[in-house]
Amino acid sequence: MFDFFKKIFTPIIAILDFITKYFKTIVFLTIIYFIVSSNTTSSISSVEDNANLQKIELAGPILNVDKVLDEINKAKANRNIKGVLLVVNSPGGSVAPSVELSYAIKELRAVKPVVAYASGVMASGSYYASIWANKIIANPGSMVGSIGVIFQGANVEELMKKIGVSTQTIKAGKYKEAGTFSRAWNESEKEELESVISDTYDMFITDVAKARRLKKQDNEKYANAHIFTARQAKKVGLIDEVGTISIAKNELYKISKVRNPVWNKQDKFDKFIDRIVSETITNFSLKFNDGLKAY
Repeated sequence: MFDFFKKIFTPIIAILDFITKYFKTIVFLTIIYFIVSSNTTSSISSVEDNANLQKIELAGPILNVDKVLDEINKAKANRNIKGVLLVVNSPGGSVAPSVELSYAIKELRAVKPVVAYASGVMASGSYYASIWANKIIANPGSMVGSIGVIFQGANVEELMKKIGVSTQTIKAGKYKEAGTFSRAWNESEKEELESVISDTYDMFITDVAKARRLKKQDNEKYANAHIFTARQAKKVGLIDEVGTISIAKNELYKISKVRNPVWNKQDKFDKFIDRIVSETITNFSLKFNDGLKAY
């Protein structure tokens, strides 16, 4: 019984452990930041005022995308920004936020050019997020593709029997327990979940085919959860070019017609804090969040 409750409260314990471990460090860095910020604010503002290009990073599993969406919207609204470089290193993530990013990039492209660059991994949901860019360029050592959808859930029925715990359920609706963790899914529940997976996958390959000008009926070649090297991805039409980030930047200079590029850079301290928070949230979400994912 103790182990069961320990499992339930593990997320809370982990959060408290994180706060205990890093709180003093964050407070210290915050104090240092405010001490030096008064001397650097003017120079940062000056760069932002003169910036004509924006780099936006999509890194790690796609779960909460509010910050990336905010960066996209700011770049779209900023008339000084003539082009955007989306740097991607992500294995994918939840379906809904991946779709949200994809259509945000599509709307951004309608206003100004976007080049997506695969710096390490551009797979599943993160590839979905990138498809509407004017050009997709991938690092020679990157991995691209894995176009697919998955739904996972634990079955702890045997564990519950061993520790003497059983569930009680009152429900209305035949499929209300579809995806439950307390027992194996029955055939009708599996069919219901498969229907959701199939329709989501169809949406995925339809958008990829439309954005990349591929034939949907050929999806077995470029989709079906195949994982490609950068060279293989180019052969099947998922990317436009294999190259380094300098090539991606040069491509953006060309299509945005910017002769004297000035990049709008994120404050280093803000970037550091964002990364700590993002990685912490990601770790908790991956361990304790079941559901529909584009991985």
